[in-house]
Amino acid sequence: MTPAAPETLEEGLSAAWLTAALSVRYPGLRVVDVEPGPVVSRVSTNARFRLATADPLPEGLTPDLCLKGYFGAYGSLARSAGIPEAHFYRDLEPSLGLRTLRCHYADVDLAAGHGVIITEDVEAQDGVFLTSGTPYTADQVAESLEQLAVLHGSTWESDAWATAPWLQTRLAQTLAGRGLPEILRNFEGPNGAGVPIEVRDGQRLVDAYRALATETEGARPWCVIHGDTHVGNLFLDVTGKPSFLDWQLVQRGSWYLDVGYHIASTLTPQDRRLHERELLTHYLQCLAATGVSVPTFDEGWKTIPRGMLHGFFLWSITYKVEAPVIAVLLHRLGTAVADHEALHPSC
Repeated sequence: MTPAAPETLEEGLSAAWLTAALSVRYPGLRVVDVEPGPVVSRVSTNARFRLATADPLPEGLTPDLCLKGYFGAYGSLARSAGIPEAHFYRDLEPSLGLRTLRCHYADVDLAAGHGVIITEDVEAQDGVFLTSGTPYTADQVAESLEQLAVLHGSTWESDAWATAPWLQTRLAQTLAGRGLPEILRNFEGPNGAGVPIEVRDGQRLVDAYRALATETEGARPWCVIHGDTHVGNLFLDVTGKPSFLDWQLVQRGSWYLDVGYHIASTLTPQDRRLHERELLTHYLQCLAATGVSVPTFDEGWKTIPRGMLHGFFLWSITYKVEAPVIAVLLHRLGTAVADHEALHPSC
């Protein structure tokens, strides 16, 4: 029986709750001790821990794990943000063959509106989480685009995911939550210093994103997209392969929202300008290999600026992240939007 979501982090790291949660996948498992580790808490809370069990660990389960949920005064107000991610790991990820976190528990407590997951501890297994300061090459972008092609191709116009409520397209919802005040706070402060002057216009950005949200609603062809493909939502596994995490914005949408955003956020402007055409070609080839009918290069080149716009808007409304991270990503994405004239009505 699936346990109710924990109300507090302390409850989530208790032997009793972990026994109930992990027993869903590993029947008979009994946790007897929990050693808490580092905790990172912004909106969501990610808590590393090490467990001890009464009997030897079942195959596939390591003692070093991570609990992700929404706790505390701020996190508890944003619990609905964890619902799509928990659904992703519980319902969709097992069928994809995608490189992501190995998940040992994922469920949604409908009464509490709280999605909670327990995953492997990447750092304990010598994996590396990336940040905007991590050097990331065009070859690595090509590898992560291969993973996006797997996600997109596996779900392309799929009847199985056409009506799932947790995959509802949410660009308009994002726009309703935050907008001009947050953008101006970034653009008028140090975070916006690297944004090209021709796109440092908060109202114009809001208007362009509203048009994008309208266009995306019901657009075809659709697939399941990650929704937030910046470099900080990647980790390198023990073999050095890039893998996606943080699936809170998973939804139905257009492939180019992921691809344009990813290319523009992972590379410096100089590297992006050198490699974006070949990277788009590589992605389209990988997508075609999944068996779906793909757009032409010219069609793709026309639409990936909309993904750059998507990422630029998301980072323009962001403030619960370290300022240097926001500044780097606003510079990269804003420069891409300027280069491609993505705020122009024809884009």
